Amino acid sequence: MMKSALALGIFLYCLTAPGHCAASLTKADKVVVLKGNRLLMLLKEGLVLKIYKVALGRSPVGQKIQQGDTKTPEGSYFLDRRIANSRFYRALHISYPNADDIQNAKALGVEPGRDIMIHGLPKGFDDVGPSHRKYDWTKGCIAVTNSEIEEIWGLVPDGTPIEIKP
Repeated sequence: MMKSALALGIFLYCLTAPGHCAASLTKADKVVVLKGNRLLMLLKEGLVLKIYKVALGRSPVGQKIQQGDTKTPEGSYFLDRRIANSRFYRALHISYPNADDIQNAKALGVEPGRDIMIHGLPKGFDDVGPSHRKYDWTKGCIAVTNSEIEEIWGLVPDGTPIEIKP
């Protein structure tokens, strides 16, 4: 309930103060994902530039523990590289696993997994558009529409921190 209220408050703020939230030529300096609300927010100096609805991994609740668990990780990472020719329409790679993820997986005797990204739709599925968000369908990634990843690609420089929250 609290997370929903926070997301609604941010959304309403953006509707009433568009000068503070509208995406412009300004680049984001942080990305925040609220898994429970299925939202990705681009921030600049603490102000919301843009909000996107997302689809997550098929098992979205909880922290990613190991390769193949289809969970979207939680924690602090960086967007460390761009993939223009992925099997999706563009992708921004997330620096998962971090040192904590590696240590936790090692303690359990499992591999933490890799290749977690913010990406568009799979090639050949462009026409699915926003309806892709009806289900969590990725293997642990954060999915947006192709037009949204195009916009995010232009607003988020490499090295931008990303915080993924429950």
